[in-house]
Amino acid sequence: MKSTIQFFFKLIYVPILVLVFIFCLIGIIITMQVTIDSYSIQRTIGSMNTEQLFAQFLQSENHYFYQDSDSQFMDASNISTLAIQLATSIKPTDARTFLGNELPGMRLYDTEIAVAGEGTDLTNIPFESPPPTEVLLKERKVAEEKLAGRELEQEDPVTNPEDKTVFIYQSHSWESFLPLLKGAKQPDDAISSDERANVIGLGSRLAKNLMKEGIGVEHDKTNMTRELHSKGWSSTQAYTLSGDIVDEAASTQENDFVYYLDLHRDSARKEITTKTINGERYARLYFVVGKENKGYQENLDFAKEIHQKLEDEFPGISRGVFLKTKSEGNGVYNQDVSNKALLVEIGGVDNHLDELERTIDAFAEVYAESIRNEQKAKEVNSQ
Repeated sequence: MKSTIQFFFKLIYVPILVLVFIFCLIGIIITMQVTIDSYSIQRTIGSMNTEQLFAQFLQSENHYFYQDSDSQFMDASNISTLAIQLATSIKPTDARTFLGNELPGMRLYDTEIAVAGEGTDLTNIPFESPPPTEVLLKERKVAEEKLAGRELEQEDPVTNPEDKTVFIYQSHSWESFLPLLKGAKQPDDAISSDERANVIGLGSRLAKNLMKEGIGVEHDKTNMTRELHSKGWSSTQAYTLSGDIVDEAASTQENDFVYYLDLHRDSARKEITTKTINGERYARLYFVVGKENKGYQENLDFAKEIHQKLEDEFPGISRGVFLKTKSEGNGVYNQDVSNKALLVEIGGVDNHLDELERTIDAFAEVYAESIRNEQKAKEVNSQ
């Protein structure tokens, strides 16, 4: 009899231990998920004052409170959505969160659309995937016939103001454009260290335009491929290298930079990255803000401001503003250096130089105006 009881005890004991282990594991996973999303949830709750929160609870019991169509209070669906997200890290309005933990690699597409430009949705959000170092070292030769005469156009001297407030750099300086390279067909072929054909050239044009507007600029032209190779680093460490460049620029005593611009080129194809505006073709751009920076909200507000001003002047030129965490890339993008730091992706692999230059000119116009307005506001406040 005793042995029979011991047998049944062992038979039940093991499954109970397994169940306890499973429940503990689920608890740990949920806790980790809540921690990951806690900041955004705190911001949602923090956006309500006490009266709004109290009124929300009253609404759930007394429908009279729903009569105000202009109410700024959260509705019941928002609170239920928040509760689900808090408990499971699933957002009912975003199908990706249902699959993110189940499909390998799905978390790479967690990019949040802060502002959706024309045509932007979950099917065409940007995806960052720098090529391996060995690919970077096999760059294509430039198509000289496509660049003929460009050097002459850029020879006009421009005076750079002594007070430099803008720092321009390129973390992925190798990013180039297929039409400017010989025999280049695939997105991974769009690699070059020639400044006439890569994003450094765009940075040079932007710097020159800003100088014409009376804004002082320092433009870093580091060949990131060469520097990474010399250190034995991979392309995924590009932001570490550019971070050192930015920190050095920010810490030098004679510098007083406020605005930092990291210029990139997207890997999307022409139908996504090109827009005709007033009969002219422009390379579309977009902004990336890293959520791993604790002060990212100010950078986000600045990106939204520039996006809207661009849209007002050049409708459809911006694909929007995107938020990224470290699960989708670097997550900070050196934006902790200033509350006016931006990462701008200009065009895609298929864009031609004239399309890119029109966009650079448009961006410079709006960006310079924004800087001047801020400088005037500071002068008024200081009086």
